Amino acid sequence: MGASGYAGGELLRLLCGHPTLSVGPLFGASSAGRRISETHRHLPTLAGRMIEPIESGLWSGALAEADVVFLALPQGHSGAVAAQISQERGPVVIDLGADHRLADPDAWVTYYGSDTPYTGEWTYGLPELPGARALIAKSRQIANPGCYPTGVALGMAPLLVDGLAVPRDVVVVAASGTSGAGRSASATMLGSEVMGSLSAYKVGGSHQHTPEMAQTLSRAAGTPLPVSFTPVLAPMPRGILATTSAPCASGVTTDDVRQCLLDNYQHELFVRVLDDDQWPRTADVLGSNSVHLQVAVDTVAERVVVVSAIDNLVKGAAGQAVQNANIVLGLDEGAGLVAEGVAP
Repeated sequence: MGASGYAGGELLRLLCGHPTLSVGPLFGASSAGRRISETHRHLPTLAGRMIEPIESGLWSGALAEADVVFLALPQGHSGAVAAQISQERGPVVIDLGADHRLADPDAWVTYYGSDTPYTGEWTYGLPELPGARALIAKSRQIANPGCYPTGVALGMAPLLVDGLAVPRDVVVVAASGTSGAGRSASATMLGSEVMGSLSAYKVGGSHQHTPEMAQTLSRAAGTPLPVSFTPVLAPMPRGILATTSAPCASGVTTDDVRQCLLDNYQHELFVRVLDDDQWPRTADVLGSNSVHLQVAVDTVAERVVVVSAIDNLVKGAAGQAVQNANIVLGLDEGAGLVAEGVAP
């Protein structure tokens, strides 16, 4: 549901190459009645498929045969749809939107400007976090994390858990490609406005992913932990490069924090701690479900600095959704996904 957006299109691309899952009916709102090829010309195997109205999917029984329903709808729309999908004998629901990520209803109202759509028990689907896989595997409702919080949490959470980073004064500055803003037309997203320019937006803690970052890092730290977040729009279609810093514990070295990340992710398929002389680049994760990490300790400022790179449409959205689906269905976690990026 939400097949015509950027996340929906990326999800369909990945599912077309999945060895076990097949694509069922496609649903949308404003795109209903159109062929999928009108919005996703890069998906020739689905070219003849039509996008049906969301209401027809909910009332026709078309979802009864599905193993998984993916919701790739705008914020504020998934909650009402998910509430109508039976969880007794119904499909697993994976929400790529924001509606079910926040545990605090007040945070939703503050950052999204409407009554909370939160309903039911939803599992936060970031598999590489400690204990997350076991919860995902037995869940029927999974909230896919946001793109910015994914790279930030995977970089900083292990350092908070192990006490190498002090749980206060966390600062995030992250640059994202234009696809992170979605597909709706906007003057600020015009090529002539974006090309050759970097611009900060939603500065001062107003970005909607701020409470999600704080929620995840607070859980890792075991104490409430506010986050200062400055997002930056970059002149590229996709990718996120995030720099996250926090005070480091006394005597902690770069080798200490690097070893912490290596220990945490040594068996992970999609998280790579780069060699000492390398720093993450968005180009290296293009089209992949990977997270690239590097870390350093600023001994003058006494802060630990983690840099992460992801493809916001894959690990930051559709790829992570497929990864979660694989886990809950008992499939190979990497099925239909790749750790390698596209170059040049």
